Amino acid sequence: MQRVRIKDVAREAGVALSTAALALRDDSRLREETRRVVREAAARLGYVYDRSAAMMRSGKSHTIGLLVCEITNPFYAELTAGIEEALDAAGYVTMLANTAESPTRQRRMLERFREQPVDGVIMMPASGTPPGLIDELEHWGLPHATVVRGFRRGAHAGPDNRAGTKIATEHLLRLGHRRIAFLGGAAKNSVSTGRLEGYSRAMAKAGLTPQHLSCPTEIGVAAALAQALPLSGPTALVCFNDSVAFGATLGLLRGGRLPGRDVALTGFDDVREAAVWYPRLTSVGVSLKALGQAAARVLLQRITNPDSPPQREILRPSLVIRESCGASRMENMRIA
Repeated sequence: MQRVRIKDVAREAGVALSTAALALRDDSRLREETRRVVREAAARLGYVYDRSAAMMRSGKSHTIGLLVCEITNPFYAELTAGIEEALDAAGYVTMLANTAESPTRQRRMLERFREQPVDGVIMMPASGTPPGLIDELEHWGLPHATVVRGFRRGAHAGPDNRAGTKIATEHLLRLGHRRIAFLGGAAKNSVSTGRLEGYSRAMAKAGLTPQHLSCPTEIGVAAALAQALPLSGPTALVCFNDSVAFGATLGLLRGGRLPGRDVALTGFDDVREAAVWYPRLTSVGVSLKALGQAAARVLLQRITNPDSPPQREILRPSLVIRESCGASRMENMRIA
């Protein structure tokens, strides 16, 4: 059977070949009525857009590779949706891959993206990623940007991690806590370093000694650690992220202690589940939609203007106060 060509669609729709081409790309310069007529003509004929031919003509695939380091984490799942939405609005299709925190798998996925080829890559670097990876990507000529986790240079979008744990720790200090520990942050990456530093600086400013209870981002591990805390231990926990905080609440409850009354808790990321957890979780967060838009924006700037300096967008977080910190009278208040 002979393949239906775009000129057949143009003839069926009664428009010029160039108009049919623009309509099938959903070009906003055309009236919606014109685009609808062409789409309906294409559907009647069974036309399939030949993306490979279009890529050969333009040199662009209009596809972006998205590398996620931990897709089972609710935060990264929500962020992925935000990035895809922003890229879709800009006319790009997203190709998603999960590295599962493996630098080896991450490199393999980057090589696959290069072979496709994609027009650019947004990545959440796996723990242990060497900083020299940026040089290699630049040598490949592959536009790239990091999101949440990043390096000291290069295009990047993410929350201000130091500021986030600083405002959480300062809030607990204002509530009267002095034995405050940082729970989590076992992985060595820019996020764990920044969040631990923000907490440590707030403690040092108050004349107190920081205490780091290291554990991976796993609810079960965090629960076991929190359950084993002695009664003479911390009265408040600044958790690395919401998943660690969820685990800590379970552990405290199993140990007969009520989060928010016996031990105060704060998380980081403010995922959807934080507002319905028990007790409802006080958490540091940024708008994931805004973060997704920022990640798309800094990458598209690299694609459009590769010779200009890479953009870096750092979003200011806020603290959403709920019951887990023991300040339920201030429920759902935000502190920036």
